[in-house]
Amino acid sequence: MELSSDPVVASLEMSQVKGKDDDTVGEYESLPPHVSVGTHMTAGAVAGVLEHTVMYPVDSVKTRMQSLQPDPNAQYRGVYQALKRIIQTEGVFRPLRGLNITMMGAGPAHALYFACYERIKRSLSDVIQSGGNSHLANGLAGSVATVLHDAVMNPAEVVKQRMQMYHSPYRGLVDCLQTVTRTEGLGAFYRSYSTQLTMNIPFQAAHFIIYELMQEQLNPHRLYHPGSHIVSGAAAGAISAAITTPLDVCKTLLNTQENVALNSMKISGHLSGMANAFRTVYRLGGLAAFFKGAQARVIYQMPSTAIAWSVYEFFKYFLTKQQREQEAGPRTM
Repeated sequence: MELSSDPVVASLEMSQVKGKDDDTVGEYESLPPHVSVGTHMTAGAVAGVLEHTVMYPVDSVKTRMQSLQPDPNAQYRGVYQALKRIIQTEGVFRPLRGLNITMMGAGPAHALYFACYERIKRSLSDVIQSGGNSHLANGLAGSVATVLHDAVMNPAEVVKQRMQMYHSPYRGLVDCLQTVTRTEGLGAFYRSYSTQLTMNIPFQAAHFIIYELMQEQLNPHRLYHPGSHIVSGAAAGAISAAITTPLDVCKTLLNTQENVALNSMKISGHLSGMANAFRTVYRLGGLAAFFKGAQARVIYQMPSTAIAWSVYEFFKYFLTKQQREQEAGPRTM
């Protein structure tokens, strides 16, 4: 299958490099054996920060829409209407509350995430399919990488979601950290970790499998091809987000410990455990409650994963090309 023969890829293709640059682009498919861990971590960190920041206001809306018993002033019909009302009633910067802790967590979390994924994918592919692309290897690599990612990101998620909620009692990042630590203990920052993993492992497994599957169709020669990375990333993010929304609703409840909802269920203390979260969500809203905020979640994930993959692949390509030029320099002198 010729790359230029696919109409989707052809319309999205930014450029074809000729002459000597053909060798550099052609070698993009075989980057993992030559690229250092530092390159993967740098590319992953930049991609992670951009992924979480560009669409952050939509993430704030998603958190509020997943509230099981929202305040009458925080009931929204859709993403656009929610953003408009939040800005009008709470200020233009309110949808960005909690962005600082998200950026602090996203950089190191995604650096570990992409570096781990690339290394494990390559190792498993060598074993399973003699170096060829293996969907099983992609899924397993994504799952293992998720364990490391969530270990770093989970505390940031707890603080972020508590600051995103309507009438959040916290004055800022430091106040939230101090208050939660003092009143609930350090364990509160990992109360939703098992649920987060239960959600993110299938999310990331499906995400990587769909991404790699679409790359086989849109970019079979595995060149650096921005258009295919954007389309594949968006599709992978949307599908994975939709099928894991019920777990995300449970995670939000565990992270925010929504007082009104818990009080209505006569739950004293703090809600913990995925099973308890599932029971509480079902009792409060039935099956429909498990899909609260699904629209906002998909709208957030589609461009976020498209941004993450396109930025990651660009930096991986750019840093590797720069490294090869530096290595070739002394030999040509």
